[in-house]
Amino acid sequence: MLRFVARRLVSGAVLLLVISLLSYLLLSIPDNDVGRQLLGQGAEQSAVEAKNASLGLDRPVPAQYADWLSHAVRGDLGTSWFTSEDVTQTIANRLPVTISLMLGVTLVTAAVSFLLGVWAGVRRGVADRFVQVLGVAGYALPGFLVTLVLVLVFAVKLDWFPAIGYTPIDESPGGWLSTITLPVASLSVASVAGVSQQVRGAVIEVLRQDYIRTLRARGLSAPRIVFKHVLRNASAPALVLLGLQFIGLLGGAVLVEQIFGLPGIGSMTVSYTARGDIPVVMALVMLTVIGVVLINLVTDILIGWLNPKARAS
Repeated sequence: MLRFVARRLVSGAVLLLVISLLSYLLLSIPDNDVGRQLLGQGAEQSAVEAKNASLGLDRPVPAQYADWLSHAVRGDLGTSWFTSEDVTQTIANRLPVTISLMLGVTLVTAAVSFLLGVWAGVRRGVADRFVQVLGVAGYALPGFLVTLVLVLVFAVKLDWFPAIGYTPIDESPGGWLSTITLPVASLSVASVAGVSQQVRGAVIEVLRQDYIRTLRARGLSAPRIVFKHVLRNASAPALVLLGLQFIGLLGGAVLVEQIFGLPGIGSMTVSYTARGDIPVVMALVMLTVIGVVLINLVTDILIGWLNPKARAS
């Protein structure tokens, strides 16, 4: 298992280096006169050139990247070009919001999807058709429409949850829960639709195996067969999809954070990328890549624990 984890960590480090290089090169392609944007259109050219030089933009792009990388590996992500705020602190202030959404959606998706998938796979018949209809509907409904309905019903009409805003958990756990409930619900619809179908299909496939019939012939109870044997073998495909759903939430969080007025990473990425603030954007890219590597690592470890044959792959 240690060699298995070590291989994943090494490949993750290589991926991080390659993505950082490609991202910096792509961000440097647009001919953005940062000094002019900071000082205004009426600034003298000499002042603009001096400002660009102070930011290191007068040097070749490879030299700029090498300088950024040397500071990044020491934990220094620099300061924002446009706000002069410390990049690490800026991200740290917004990260809990997005993490709350992602963890909430993942927990809801895992619980509801496995419940529906196992129910459909074991019971079949009406239960199976019901779950399949829910899955199709969850995929077919546009995300913005689901969000709009949730806001109109539960925030405007029933006044159960706030329509916009965010309350940190350290200020009020109840307020925090109320502010993330609707965003989590809106993001969970499509995720549950996909993962529940994956669980259903895997459960049906496992139940057809010969060893399941052998366990039944030996007199093992249905709940023991399902929870001890079927779920263990049917969980791997669902875990892979659940990990991909978690990673994909970074993109889906952009729209939801803007609709609900949440100060998270998603809305921050849009605003700073539009301005070409390379220190902030690079930090967000690295954060995303590290998140992808860690989620894949956790998924691989869980799959390797469930299926030891996967550790050799």
